[in-house]
Amino acid sequence: MAEEEESRATAYTTLAPGHDFRHELEIKRSRFITVLRRASDEGAARALVAEQRKEFHDARHHCSAFVIGPDRLIQRSSDDGEPSGTAGIPMLEALIKRETLPGVTDLSDVSAVVVRYFGGILLGAGGLVRAYSESVSAALDSAPLVQRHRLRICDVAVPHHAAGRLENDLRSAGYVMAETSYGPTETILRLALPDGASAIADAGERLASMTSGASGLQPQGTEWVDVPG
Repeated sequence: MAEEEESRATAYTTLAPGHDFRHELEIKRSRFITVLRRASDEGAARALVAEQRKEFHDARHHCSAFVIGPDRLIQRSSDDGEPSGTAGIPMLEALIKRETLPGVTDLSDVSAVVVRYFGGILLGAGGLVRAYSESVSAALDSAPLVQRHRLRICDVAVPHHAAGRLENDLRSAGYVMAETSYGPTETILRLALPDGASAIADAGERLASMTSGASGLQPQGTEWVDVPG
């Protein structure tokens, strides 16, 4: 894929797959409901905004921010009626400045919406900035994260009867496995390896040892794969 070839990044952090993540804060009687969703493109990110407008149709504001792509080239935000610069930008900064490891800020493919129910007490510009930033940060504190790595996919063709045992052996050896496919006479196991000649050579030698030379690696393209921590 073009994105994989052009990306300078080889890894980044995103939300773990699954349901949306929600968190609520109350500040001076205003309710701030934050919804986070993993989103791989701008359309998916904007879909979250539309859904929250529908679900919380009686709320005054549905502010949003999202960052997309391994290199985080797509960054958008919206104040949705709050004073300019007091909601969307603080939310976006909470995403892009989030440390996923000490000194590492690589969070991406995340869409955030903060729904505000006004409580009757004005917060002022500074108060709004803090509230929207804190809302996203607090939601991220409770949301599980996962690293995605750009990995080289290598196919391994094995007879059906040997596939299960070999897959277990490869997993036990620490290899990341991508989706398995099945042919008429063979099972295609797919290893996800670091994209480098030495890693592929080492895996080929390990595979040859496991199968007494009966199976070899067939390098394919690269894919972004969630890697367990």
